Amino acid sequence: MDNNVVEQRYSKKKILEWMMNNAIYLVLVTLLIVIIIVEPRFVSLRNFSNILAQASTRVIMALGVGGIIISKGTDLSLGRQVGLAAVISASLLQAGDYEYRMYPELGVLPLVLPILLVMVVTALFSTLNGVVVAKLNVDPFIATLGMMIIVYGVNSIYYDRPPYGAQPIGGLDKRFLEFAQGSINIGSFKLPYLIIYAAVITIIMWIIWNKTRFGKNIFAIGGNKEAALVSGVNVTKYTILIYTVAGLLYGLGGSLEAARIGSATNNLGNMYELDAISACIVGGLSFNGGIGSISGIVTGVLIFQVIAYGLAFIGVNPYLQFIIKGLIIISAVAIDSRKHSKKK
Repeated sequence: MDNNVVEQRYSKKKILEWMMNNAIYLVLVTLLIVIIIVEPRFVSLRNFSNILAQASTRVIMALGVGGIIISKGTDLSLGRQVGLAAVISASLLQAGDYEYRMYPELGVLPLVLPILLVMVVTALFSTLNGVVVAKLNVDPFIATLGMMIIVYGVNSIYYDRPPYGAQPIGGLDKRFLEFAQGSINIGSFKLPYLIIYAAVITIIMWIIWNKTRFGKNIFAIGGNKEAALVSGVNVTKYTILIYTVAGLLYGLGGSLEAARIGSATNNLGNMYELDAISACIVGGLSFNGGIGSISGIVTGVLIFQVIAYGLAFIGVNPYLQFIIKGLIIISAVAIDSRKHSKKK
């Protein structure tokens, strides 16, 4: 056979393979182009700032579950833990003169105290997830599904309490609102504080993943658990720690989300786990473990946020948005599975 023909077939095969491996990105870029064509005003500094601010809390949450995914696990309780953190932090940081305070006799607390408290609370729930997975050998899907239900029950009991019952927790302290909703003016561009917080957490997690023994062990456990055990890695200990770190980030993300929105209910955080997990998969993390990067997680979250914001901006039916998001998730997992099967 002619060498030119062979080279052409090889080139076509390589191009087709590249397109298959990057199909999800091509689809998302196409969607973005369509959004811009339909509504050119979408491309503006204001929208860019809004997208980054909304993505910031999601980045923090995704960085938490990302470590679990790389260690070949998952966490369906993320959203409910975020909701619990939001409700508790909001209830403790209501304005002193607000008529419907959950704790009328509670004085004005230092801003950092309730945030640290909810981070400890969610870390405890996540640590329990880790214990059930690592010590009792329960599948992460089942363990975290059960915890999701438990946390929602705990949150609902806390939320639906006298004297006012189950009503949105509002009237938040101005300090708390400014903490999340404030921004720095850089010329005509407003840099939200949330972006700064997300950037700091991203840098910290990058250092942990890439420069510490803990980070190396995350990848070792996800890549080959048995090999990690043989090489001396305390798999039980590090699995629990991975979930604990995730819980800390859920707590921080939940409190910031409450302040960003300006109120909280026990339903806040519903389905956030699917957004975070799917963003991780779109960003290149593998459900088969051992593969992923911090930059990939951030990229995945931004891609999802741009598409979600863009579809809402051009007035796409919210129910249709769910369908599009579901198709993206299925496609991302299918591509990940294809890559994994080819490596075998």
